[in-house]
Amino acid sequence: MRKKLGFIFIVLVVVGVVLGAKFVSKEEKTASSLTKISLVLDWQPSAYHAPLFLAKEKGYFKDNGLDIEFRIPSDPVTVLQTVASGKDDFGLNYPADVLTARDKGVPVVSIMALIQHPLISFATLKDSGIAEPNDLVGKKIGLPAVIPTTENILSSMLKAQEKSLEDVQIIDVGYDVVPSLIGEKVDAVLVYWGTETVLLESQGFSINTMRAQDYGVPDYYELLFITNEEKISKNPTLVHKFIGAVSRGYEYALKNPKEALDAMKKEKPEVDYDFQARSMDVYLPLMKPPNGLFGWQEEQKWVDFADWMKENDLISKDLDVKAAFDNSFVENAAKK
Repeated sequence: MRKKLGFIFIVLVVVGVVLGAKFVSKEEKTASSLTKISLVLDWQPSAYHAPLFLAKEKGYFKDNGLDIEFRIPSDPVTVLQTVASGKDDFGLNYPADVLTARDKGVPVVSIMALIQHPLISFATLKDSGIAEPNDLVGKKIGLPAVIPTTENILSSMLKAQEKSLEDVQIIDVGYDVVPSLIGEKVDAVLVYWGTETVLLESQGFSINTMRAQDYGVPDYYELLFITNEEKISKNPTLVHKFIGAVSRGYEYALKNPKEALDAMKKEKPEVDYDFQARSMDVYLPLMKPPNGLFGWQEEQKWVDFADWMKENDLISKDLDVKAAFDNSFVENAAKK
């Protein structure tokens, strides 16, 4: 009887080991079958990034066979470099930078629009009485040197009310955007709608805001998902999978923003949840395209913005604007 029980025990152990090995093997196979990719953000995690963390948490990337890593750049200017070189598969960047890069032969392409309208604005304290560009005459204007095209944007806004850069004093405020305004070092400062505007208001300051597209600057896409031409030509399936997961995440988040913020807070506990929730209220309407197709890019919008850049001698007159963006991946995602 003992021999029989011993034999049964050995058999059970062997079966358990075999089944366990098969289980581990299956798990390892599942993990190894995922394609590792990276997305480099434009800067620190913000409310408009939250749907990406939600998509990751819900397994949308894994559903498409992708194991994604979100990277925060040490410097935003490096995003184009790492995406163009292939160090990062995808990135978040700006249309002016994309067009400037392509003008210099850097093969980056926008494959989806995230923020549909400009965020760049100029803010003033409410009690200053400065509410329009022509009120800026003789005033000190703070510009962060890290953002290209800022003087051109200010120039266009002033020109829209028959003024010029000669009528104002420009001050380089570096990264001290909000302190320079509330400390009255400047009378007006360039801000991002939904970021510094929310920060100022959350600190109890009443402000006036002048948005770029309301004064002479063409409407343009603020933020884009980009990749490089080689990725598109040699591995379009990977790009389709990425955009499919991203679209799914944002479509869900537009209806469930709190879940998206919760997902970002879970992975990035250092973010200020209340502040990001206020920002999300601003960004949500700006993510929705007029045709209802998330991420879609209108050709005319690109052409108008490129024409503005050409008029300001920021890019060459003969740059092929249509090659700077590709709607095929967004279109494909919408069919699924």
